Amino acid sequence: MLSAMAGLAALSAVAFAACGDDDDNDGGAPTEPAAPTSQSTTSGGGGGIDYGSLSGEIRIDGSSTVFPISEAVAEEFRSEASGVRVNVAFSGTGGGFERFCRGEIQVSDASRPIEPDEVQACADAGIDDIIELQVAIDALSVVVNPANDFADCMTVEQLHRVFTGQAQRWSDLDPSWPDDEIVLFFPGTDSGTFDYFVEAVIEGVDETATHTGDGTTSEDDNVLAQGIEGEENGLGYFGFAYFQEAGQQLRAVAIDGGEGCVEPSIETALDGSYQPLSRPLFIYTRESFLRERPEVLGFIKFYIDNANELAQDVGYVPMPDSLQAEQEAKIEPFLP
Repeated sequence: MLSAMAGLAALSAVAFAACGDDDDNDGGAPTEPAAPTSQSTTSGGGGGIDYGSLSGEIRIDGSSTVFPISEAVAEEFRSEASGVRVNVAFSGTGGGFERFCRGEIQVSDASRPIEPDEVQACADAGIDDIIELQVAIDALSVVVNPANDFADCMTVEQLHRVFTGQAQRWSDLDPSWPDDEIVLFFPGTDSGTFDYFVEAVIEGVDETATHTGDGTTSEDDNVLAQGIEGEENGLGYFGFAYFQEAGQQLRAVAIDGGEGCVEPSIETALDGSYQPLSRPLFIYTRESFLRERPEVLGFIKFYIDNANELAQDVGYVPMPDSLQAEQEAKIEPFLP
């Protein structure tokens, strides 16, 4: 179902037009089954699936950005399918794809589309039935400590200079800003958020440039958020949900992508004005899982039916109805 990268590019284009190995040490601990409730709090029917009859185990790994959505879905899913154990972890988008291609997990969370070399790695392992499903939209957020009262808006060029190491002090970006060293926090290289930022900001300005390695890195966005909270000269980037969760502990910087300063929000991600840092979020699974493992089909069906509600609950941007309908259509052929 996934041929080369044409389908992926097309889907990403639609998303933007509409709008980071379960190593158990990664920080994404498996979530425990919740007690079943008498009534689901989520929307969407079962599409012929008897959730109560399902049993088995589903392993999910990958993007820390998508992790909050998958964790929320897993918690709600257990109220309908108490016989299914769902383990959700995060090792970064790249790490998730590595495990997916080794056949170690059934669902891979991703904050960017799968890359050609990853598709080939899966094919080399006999996995050539990958299905990509979009589950939300993110407004990748550039954040500073609330004590920073000067960097209200930054251009893409300024971000490029900072995260390539060309500008190391605030005054290097604007002479009116303090002559203090900028302390950077950013995702690790296995993160899809890192990959996306490199593409949009680093290579988007200069395709020969590379991201600096000077700063605090982590695949766990909570670590980055906490680091900036404790550093007055901190500057970093991660998913919108983690910024919202931090509340008053962090401040988002508006981004000037060429059309003026725009802050990250649900509205600006949906209308496409928050550029170039609006992006689609995905999960990946396999056709064979949907055909042969009822618990995976049930989980994926439940995920797509409730993606918009739960993505918004955890701080991300819901998909337009037309885009969600496209995802539903992908799994329709597998339903009983």
